[in-house]
Amino acid sequence: MTEQRRRRPGRRPGSLDTRGEIITAARGVFAEKGFDKATVRGIAREANVDPALVHHYFDTKEGLFVAAMQFPVEPSVAVPMILAGPREEMGERLIRFILTVASDEDRRAPIIAMIRSAMSNEQAATMVREFLGEAVLQRLAQGLGVDPIRIEAAFGQMIGVVMLRYIVKIEPIASATPDELVALLAPTLQRYVDP
Repeated sequence: MTEQRRRRPGRRPGSLDTRGEIITAARGVFAEKGFDKATVRGIAREANVDPALVHHYFDTKEGLFVAAMQFPVEPSVAVPMILAGPREEMGERLIRFILTVASDEDRRAPIIAMIRSAMSNEQAATMVREFLGEAVLQRLAQGLGVDPIRIEAAFGQMIGVVMLRYIVKIEPIASATPDELVALLAPTLQRYVDP
């Protein structure tokens, strides 16, 4: 039988790394269009798969971005975790969360790579800005009922600490214990999140 079959989108036959190909396509689309303008449908088209398959592997565009950019935390999990608990302990939870993630070398590497890329490449800066703004900062601000600038200022301070501690390695901040940094920084971060 010489019937030509039309290839249908979706799961491919054989042992191809479909998930990996979606991630590769997503990296290209995110790099070209940024987080806001990239769509699951466009990424699926680039990977030559059905959009439902993208959702099957990654659930949401955020989840795909996390996988494609090797972001060390899933915002849909991290944000509710940070918001859970007494409001008067929010500053401490924020700094402990960042220090916990950054202290793990495997989780820290993509953060450092994103910070470095964002500092030297406008396209990377746009992607990081859009993703962090939409997936993390906006959600935290809404969850706390505060002006977004307060959350941005808190994260700005924490990113500065991560840079000094792990990139520039300025002493004594580089060798301070997490508890020392929490004691030092939590009250300042708490001021940002208090209404």
